[in-house]
Amino acid sequence: MKCLSETTVFGGTLSRYEHVAVATRCKMRFAIYQPPQALKGAKCPVVYWLSGLTCNEDNFMQKAGAQRIAAELGVILIAPDTSPRGESVPDVDYYDFGQGAGFYVNATQAPWNTHYRMYDYVAKELPELVQSYFPCNGRQSIMGHSMGGHGALVIGLRNQQQYCSISAFSPISNPMDCPWGIKAFTGYLGEDPADWCEYDAAYLLGQNGSELPILIDQGLADEFLEEQLKPENLWHVAEEKAVPLQYHGHESYDHSYYFIATFIEKHLLFHARHFGD
Repeated sequence: MKCLSETTVFGGTLSRYEHVAVATRCKMRFAIYQPPQALKGAKCPVVYWLSGLTCNEDNFMQKAGAQRIAAELGVILIAPDTSPRGESVPDVDYYDFGQGAGFYVNATQAPWNTHYRMYDYVAKELPELVQSYFPCNGRQSIMGHSMGGHGALVIGLRNQQQYCSISAFSPISNPMDCPWGIKAFTGYLGEDPADWCEYDAAYLLGQNGSELPILIDQGLADEFLEEQLKPENLWHVAEEKAVPLQYHGHESYDHSYYFIATFIEKHLLFHARHFGD
């Protein structure tokens, strides 16, 4: 791995790394915040953050204000990029597909299937890398925003043995039933909706339930709420399956990082409670 930058924050270290990823067949970047406890030799739990459309590894670390509470809790934060990137990686001219919009799936359709394998990268390759190079204690949780909320829910639900808890801000809850999801899934996975099911949180929850605690916060002034996010499709399934899902809607809050910054402490405390002793 190559360290691209490093700075001190709340007694810990915020770094950006680049490495050649097997899953995506290109260089990938991720940001990591190591709290002061980790720098002093303690092994710490990890929370993975998955960002939304157009974002990269920097957005969360710069805008969410998460480092203070992570330092207090002794939690490592990991924020990967949202897609493969580079001159050899296919792209398009619109924001909701291609580079910056990997949707955390393993693409099956050419030309996307060569590089766009973000599911394998986030669920398998990156955790193995983090465990090898950083002082982790083996306990981990996952969270994200919008497209990243979709990714966190899907990866968490499909790999429940790996995580202690899942949370999301304004997630794309039922991508098989919204324009963003239909566009991405058609392009990456093909035209048969049967091939999309394993990447739809509402479907997965309905089929398999969840033993993991789940927390979702949603701004009710979010401009994407009705057409794209549809959290009600998820919590209706959770009620039917008796899944321990906490859903909170917040008047006046939108889709921005101001919303995330307001409630990020709540989410990190939620994950910390489920890490145990």
